[in-house]
Amino acid sequence: MSIEILKALEQIEREKGIKRDVLIHTLEAAVSAATQKGGELTEEIETEFDRKTGEIRIYMKKIVVDSVIDDTSEISIEQARDINKDAMINDIIRIRKESRELGRIAAQTAKQVIIQKVRDAEREIIFNEFIQKKGVIVYGIVQQIDKGSILVDVNRAECILPLREQVPREVYRKGEHIRALVLDIVKTEFSLDIILTRRHPQFIAKLFELEVPEIYEGIVEIKGVVREPGERAKISVISRDKDVDPVGACVGMKGSRVQSVVRELRGEKIDIIEYTPNTKTFIMNALSPAKINKINIDEDNKSALVIVDESHLSLAIGKKGQNVRLASRLVGWNIDIKSEANLEKERLQVLTEAMKLKMELQKIPGIGRKSAQKLVDLGLSSPEKIAEAGKEKLMNVPGFTDRLAEKILDSCIKIAKKREKIQLNKQLREQNL
Repeated sequence: MSIEILKALEQIEREKGIKRDVLIHTLEAAVSAATQKGGELTEEIETEFDRKTGEIRIYMKKIVVDSVIDDTSEISIEQARDINKDAMINDIIRIRKESRELGRIAAQTAKQVIIQKVRDAEREIIFNEFIQKKGVIVYGIVQQIDKGSILVDVNRAECILPLREQVPREVYRKGEHIRALVLDIVKTEFSLDIILTRRHPQFIAKLFELEVPEIYEGIVEIKGVVREPGERAKISVISRDKDVDPVGACVGMKGSRVQSVVRELRGEKIDIIEYTPNTKTFIMNALSPAKINKINIDEDNKSALVIVDESHLSLAIGKKGQNVRLASRLVGWNIDIKSEANLEKERLQVLTEAMKLKMELQKIPGIGRKSAQKLVDLGLSSPEKIAEAGKEKLMNVPGFTDRLAEKILDSCIKIAKKREKIQLNKQLREQNL
């Protein structure tokens, strides 16, 4: 067993890069702990490893005293001098203990320590390797599928593709090759989890980097990627060289480059869009292939109203709103799409509603056609709103005297109370039913 331990230590030092001194120190501490835990010795003990022979020696440690009170920790001066003739009071004497049980414990512990150190070393090597691969695409083989999670062998390292990082409807079988992005490396004292992903937008960006030399060389830059995994993605690109078309570079000759990415994504549609700092143009690009008639933008709220022909409305919105939803995320603005016909219909509805409000106000004594328009413009479009606003706000209406304002306010308060009473009676009748 001693020779086997020496060989094992030598092999670990050579292959795993763990210094022998570290291994020996760990081995001695582990044997000491295991020996006392085993129950054969209650005294304080010390373990010593012979670096030449590989022998593990176990010693009890006792203090030299005149009169022994506790024989588990003390030894008389007479007994001590039988072991060491130069022993003095308060010296620490080491007494070697040998038994078959102690030898068995030492050998078993040594084996466990060596196995654990190998595991720790391998985990550290894998961690150091993969921490540099975070955000990089790796190629592996499906080893096992456990409760939806896929265990992938990547250069003898076990990686995990959790269910949450998989693309819906993608199915893999044991032994199948798979490409994925290293998303995260989680290291604890006892484990190392390498998390992969195929649904993260960065996975698409890295696939294009592998397929498009201009992206790898930095001539074309990916500004943003959004996707609904398994269905559709949008990627915005810009060229640092005026002679290089960023969209054409990503599409490739006869679509060869983009098709390579689409095949890897198992048919997911990809829209490649040229980025521009001009918001209107960028929104138009993001909504392609729909034809845009007009865009009204609100810089403060980062929202845009896009007007299209009726024939392009469904194309701009996309299936279940997917196209406009992805475009909004890519641009970072809230995009609302309307057709010319719908917009005109809404305009008419607004005008009709405004006309109804003005006609209702004109029924109030003292309010004429022009006054009604002015009240609506001030936001006082109903008797209730006028009653709530009060006389002071009514005085802002050009042509309203103090007396006229009081008269109109009094009429509106009466109408508001009457309506409130009618509404309350209606609610009571409904409750009784």
